[in-house]
Amino acid sequence: MDPSLILSNLLNAPVLFFALGAVAVWVRSDLDIPGPISKFLSLYLLFSIGYKGGVELGEGGITIAILTALSACVLMASLTPIWSFAIVRRWVSVPDAAAIAATYGSISAVTFITAVSFLTQRDLEYGGYMVAAMAIMESPAIVVGIILARIASRDAATGKKASIDWSKLLHEAFLNGAVLLLLGSLIIGSLTHEDAESLAPFVKQPFNGVLCLFLLDMGLIAARRLGDLRSAGWRLVIFAMLAAVAHAVIGIALARLIGLGRGDALLMAVLCGSASYIAVPAAMRLSLPKANPGLFVPMSLGITFPFNVIIGIPVYMMIIDAWWT
Repeated sequence: MDPSLILSNLLNAPVLFFALGAVAVWVRSDLDIPGPISKFLSLYLLFSIGYKGGVELGEGGITIAILTALSACVLMASLTPIWSFAIVRRWVSVPDAAAIAATYGSISAVTFITAVSFLTQRDLEYGGYMVAAMAIMESPAIVVGIILARIASRDAATGKKASIDWSKLLHEAFLNGAVLLLLGSLIIGSLTHEDAESLAPFVKQPFNGVLCLFLLDMGLIAARRLGDLRSAGWRLVIFAMLAAVAHAVIGIALARLIGLGRGDALLMAVLCGSASYIAVPAAMRLSLPKANPGLFVPMSLGITFPFNVIIGIPVYMMIIDAWWT
């Protein structure tokens, strides 16, 4: 294992821009990225990573190995909320425990994109199908989290188990904007892969610069959210870090078991070890309005996200390098 990986990641431009955003908040600078620009940056990153993954998928085709990897990812997204709920339920209410469980069963697209940039800079190959894995891992965690909440809670008036509005839940889980754009770009890329070079100047060349600006914005947001963690208590703060490592290690073990390469293993580790701060809060606002976003959003965005981006990705790579040799 090479500790220099951590240092090189800390000196990576996207990570440094994330740190700059946090510093700007701490020194009370007026630095800010307007909402419409921030939204455009996120849309571009999702479009770019989805399209590039679709092109690679279209060129390589669907194989048994790819279906096995996708199945493993869905399995992790479905099981992670169950044990996460069992752990945090001892400290928080049922709605909060369910929201946290869904958060840590789902994924962070920006952490995934940062990991892709990490692999690209080190000339490590990865499969485009991992973009599909990212898209399909968000929804199962949301559905399982809501089901856990309904099973564990009862209606205050009737004493019966609360009902589930399946149409709204499934619509929010499977058709939210991030998932739809990712899957749509993936499909379009796979169908038009023979003409992919026509979009290359837009899809590939601006990617790193846009990622730097987006992580600058994420640094601003994360630093502002850290204050909310005071109400979370030390147990949830520790969980936010340990869950990332534990889930990533399980993802690495799964990747080794099914025979993935080093690049795909890192992406699986990141998908399993990250936590959602976009899709899950939107779904929780609809399906679990009693869940407190002041808990699960700062946990994922203020603790797990920077931990993975700054420390987690190079550490997971070191584990993979040691295990794959």
